[in-house]
Amino acid sequence: MTSLKESFDPRSNSIGFLRWLMAFMVIFSHAGPLGGFYGGQDLGTQWSTEQSLGGVAVAGFFFLSGFLITKSKMGRASTPRYFWRRIMRIFPGWFLILLVTAFVLAPIAWMRESGSMNGFWDATVDSPLTYFSNNMWLPLNQHNIAGMGTSIPFYTDHGGFEWNGSAWTLAFEFGCYILVAVLGVIGALSNRLIGGIISTGIILLAMMQWFGIGNLGALTGAFGDYRVLLLYAPFAFGILFALFGEKIPIDNRLAIACVLIGGFTYVKGGWLIVGQYAFCYVLMWFAIKATRLKNWDKHGDFSYGIYIIAWPLMQFSAYFGLHEAGWLVYHLVIVAGCHAYAYLSWHLIERPALQLKDWTPRWLAALLARSARPRGVALDWLDPARATAKAGRSAQADSVSPAPRRPAAVSIERAPEYAPATGSSGSPEAGP
Repeated sequence: MTSLKESFDPRSNSIGFLRWLMAFMVIFSHAGPLGGFYGGQDLGTQWSTEQSLGGVAVAGFFFLSGFLITKSKMGRASTPRYFWRRIMRIFPGWFLILLVTAFVLAPIAWMRESGSMNGFWDATVDSPLTYFSNNMWLPLNQHNIAGMGTSIPFYTDHGGFEWNGSAWTLAFEFGCYILVAVLGVIGALSNRLIGGIISTGIILLAMMQWFGIGNLGALTGAFGDYRVLLLYAPFAFGILFALFGEKIPIDNRLAIACVLIGGFTYVKGGWLIVGQYAFCYVLMWFAIKATRLKNWDKHGDFSYGIYIIAWPLMQFSAYFGLHEAGWLVYHLVIVAGCHAYAYLSWHLIERPALQLKDWTPRWLAALLARSARPRGVALDWLDPARATAKAGRSAQADSVSPAPRRPAAVSIERAPEYAPATGSSGSPEAGP
């Protein structure tokens, strides 16, 4: 039996496949209310009173994110750099889908529903011109565009309309990023006991919420929204996996037991209290064991693009009656459309944005260089464990430094006055 720390290889795992699979679990789940399948309900609610399959997938997303983001923050990147990288991962793709929805999908759908563009661009309520600005910072402040959508299943069956009903989770995701940053600043990631107590506390608060113990909303207004603990709990579980990897066994028998626990609690009850954590363990076990799927996302990380386009595309297709073509045709078209969009989004927007993850403006680089020493002193004061680790690395480097060698004798007559510096490649450009 090996531990998570020993078994997990960041370059050889199937997390990319799992995120892709869970993105499609969300699609299949939402096909119920958006396409009128499964009795008009989210897939999975036919068997569980606690969570749909889409909700199961979202918990898995947050767990894996908690693990990966925490591991990232535990690296050497500064907190500003950490936030810059998170911004470059989330916002470019988000901005794109907002623009595509407001200025491509919605106008075509309006024309299909109304027969003309009259009343669309000059709508006084939920204008397409404000859809981007009202939603650009992740919280969804404008759900509809121009009051449209009264002819499609989500409105006729459920009385509501959302152009992107899946995207509400993004604001909570970024909130979790802030949580990890705070843990890093206060030293709770280097002092694992503190990080473990905080993460376990979040999970216990979530359990209290599902048991109906106490008035958590009285502690803070944030807990008045049940979704906070719903999503932060699996994220916190991922933090624990990142902090205590050497204590978590990766064992086939334990994975089988967790599959049984997850399946039983999903159907019989207790999923949100126990079952989802068993499911999260199975995800990590699978990610480590199924290494043959490690190259699943070699052509791009499409899971994010799939996730944020699926709902708008399903709403858009409803205007053209795609759901009336039957379950198979509907899902084939939606899956193909999501892949096409995600491919373009990744290669045209998301990947180029990620290439800027280490970019720093010249003026800021100069400012950081001048303030490096006082910032280091301040960070050491805030995080004593950081100072201790740095001192340990310095002492170790001093202990292994080789003794200085005497310079070789050089013939003055044969020594050149100048020679281009060369690196390992032997070219002048590779030198210092």
